[in-house]
Amino acid sequence: MKKVIISAVFLLSVTASFAQFNFGIKAGYTSSLGVNNLGSVTSGAYNLNSVNSDLSNGFQAGVFARFGFKKLYFQPEFLYDMGKKNYTMTIQDAQSNNIQFNKRVNISTLEVPLLLGYKLLDLKLVNLRAFAGPKLRFNAGSSLDYNNLSSGGSVTQDQLIKDIKAAQLGLEAGVGIDFLMFTLDARYNVIKDMYQTKLSSVTIDNLQANTFVISLGWKFF
Repeated sequence: MKKVIISAVFLLSVTASFAQFNFGIKAGYTSSLGVNNLGSVTSGAYNLNSVNSDLSNGFQAGVFARFGFKKLYFQPEFLYDMGKKNYTMTIQDAQSNNIQFNKRVNISTLEVPLLLGYKLLDLKLVNLRAFAGPKLRFNAGSSLDYNNLSSGGSVTQDQLIKDIKAAQLGLEAGVGIDFLMFTLDARYNVIKDMYQTKLSSVTIDNLQANTFVISLGWKFF
């Protein structure tokens, strides 16, 4: 035990001598808009309903740490992401009958970005950064609900399968500005859809998971 304590103290002292360490809290706004249907924009088929089915808004909050080595830095984060989305979608059954139902998505995830950054501009009071890295996403109680399923077709509500993945791996990149103890980031993350609706084994609807994030942080030290 004594050797472990001595090793830990030595490691901390070495890290402190070569690296700058920051710790703080942050909060941000998230918004997603799918690009899968952009081809329909020129044809005029992209309407308000298709926008609503792609667009989602949310909020995230958590903590971050930053280990700086001259202009390079490593920044792990631990964030809780939440949001809601309600929209009406239309599907066709085997007899080509149109069936409508309301879909409600409650988003609740834990996100762990592991970012490697570089200071493009490093001044005493302000700096400009660029960063990228993998992001882990874990389901923390998200849910899908369906109601008001229209009649006239052969599909029942029990046949709609809810598929919510437990964990995912994505990629996140962006730019940021630090001023005194405040940090402002704009980033985009690429990740597969976590929430899907299936009919038998066929995916008939998903919720866009790629998001834009604007966040503001405060470094305690």
